[in-house]
Amino acid sequence: MRISVNRRTFLSTATIGGLAVGSGLAMPAVSRAQSRPLITHGLQSGDVAADSAVIWARTDRPARMFVEVATTESFADPMRLAPLDALPESDFAVKRLLAGLPADQDIFYRVSFADLAEINVMSEPMTGRLRTAPAGRRSIRFAWSGDTAGQGWGINPDDGGMKTYATVMTHRPDFFIHSGDTVYCDGPIAAEKEIPGGGVWKSLVAEGVGKVAETLDEFRGRWKYNMLDDNVRAFNAAIPVFYQWDDHEVVNNWSASKDLSADDRYTVKSVPLLVARAGRAFHEMTPIGYRPEEPGRVYRKASYGPLLDIFFLDLRSYRGPNGPALETEMTDAARILGAEQMRWLMRELAASRATWKVIASDMPIGIIVWDNAKDKVGAEAVANAEHGPPKGRELEFAELLRFIKTAGIQNVVWLTADVHYTAAHYYDPGKAKFQDFTPFWEFVSGPLHAGTFGPGEMDMTFGPEVKYVKAPPSPDAQNLPPSAGLQFFGLVDIDGSTGQMTVRLMDRADTELYKVTLDPVRG
Repeated sequence: MRISVNRRTFLSTATIGGLAVGSGLAMPAVSRAQSRPLITHGLQSGDVAADSAVIWARTDRPARMFVEVATTESFADPMRLAPLDALPESDFAVKRLLAGLPADQDIFYRVSFADLAEINVMSEPMTGRLRTAPAGRRSIRFAWSGDTAGQGWGINPDDGGMKTYATVMTHRPDFFIHSGDTVYCDGPIAAEKEIPGGGVWKSLVAEGVGKVAETLDEFRGRWKYNMLDDNVRAFNAAIPVFYQWDDHEVVNNWSASKDLSADDRYTVKSVPLLVARAGRAFHEMTPIGYRPEEPGRVYRKASYGPLLDIFFLDLRSYRGPNGPALETEMTDAARILGAEQMRWLMRELAASRATWKVIASDMPIGIIVWDNAKDKVGAEAVANAEHGPPKGRELEFAELLRFIKTAGIQNVVWLTADVHYTAAHYYDPGKAKFQDFTPFWEFVSGPLHAGTFGPGEMDMTFGPEVKYVKAPPSPDAQNLPPSAGLQFFGLVDIDGSTGQMTVRLMDRADTELYKVTLDPVRG
């Protein structure tokens, strides 16, 4: 049953996990301020649509979460939603689907927690904000990047914390895409770290971050660490985030071939067990939507009015083992998307009527990313460094690109991260070994707050032309700290009148590094 709403009144009838709820419950009275529950890590929103969004909060004890929702910041006439319980099984984190929201509307939500041991003892309330997607044409702005708290570069108050988040926030995007490596569970953070060329980076530390994550609580702790940063908490409370994941949410370059037997940092040697714990923490600690057919699924589609559909990929969960990627025929071992995700992507792309189809990929197509970077061995991403006809994982992408051309799907743009530098690539079949595709753009950004690397070599199978790149100045100047300034994000503007898409590559100082405006192909 769908609920009819207007701009003034609306309510939610569903929660993450499938519990049906009602509305109109009175809030308990506040008492005993000295023993109140705490909202420990701010608020988050995500997976926003025209009529729904997911919100998230965490408290410090068994408690009951109360939510008020309004279309005005004053909360003059809020809807009070039925409560949900925060329990130890989810580390006291709770997320809720707000359904039946009005399209293209500022939504304010206020969260409080009541102590389950003393139900009249309430936390201080906390307020977040989001804007629902439009149902009609209007201009859209969003941002993307990846890679947070990597290579041991933690939260340094002396450097202003995770400053790139604050810079992105000044642009007031409708939403943000975090393109993976959202946390670095395989990268310990120490109180002090030497800076190449001299100096010391001083990080905040927290329990568990001094070692690699192995237990469920340690994986959860990496998320809670990032949310200690003032910039991140302010960002999360104001900007809806669509989360993807990649490898560092678990362990570097994980696949079915990952072997931890010789890695003394790990007492847990089973990669599938680490993946299971990391996946649970990822879904507990982010406002990603719940899908009962596959509760751990990350790939999904978001519709943002008639101008934009976004297809979020997962190039990690369904891949075959990392290796040379030189198979000449499609097998499960050669895949990186996986057969089911590929069918879903083709089906949804063909059904899309949006002007622009943005494919948000956690890894790039043409950049050679080595499984063993030191010895330049094995494929970690798509490219295999052969510069020839498609082999291995390139077979799957050749199939996809051919399908997009054959089906007449126009205005496809790829956004990605992972490689810790920023770039703009134009894929031209006239320069490619595989030529059965329509030209397209791929834009790369990141890191948000991590070491900077690159640039990587390009594989010419699909004919990429590097239109712009900014990375460390030399091969000897790698893994630079965030204070070096090579922290990047991308901004995308879609004009509501012309339908043009403008993509800008930016750095944390808010310098515009590169800009291109793309005209939509009609018909």
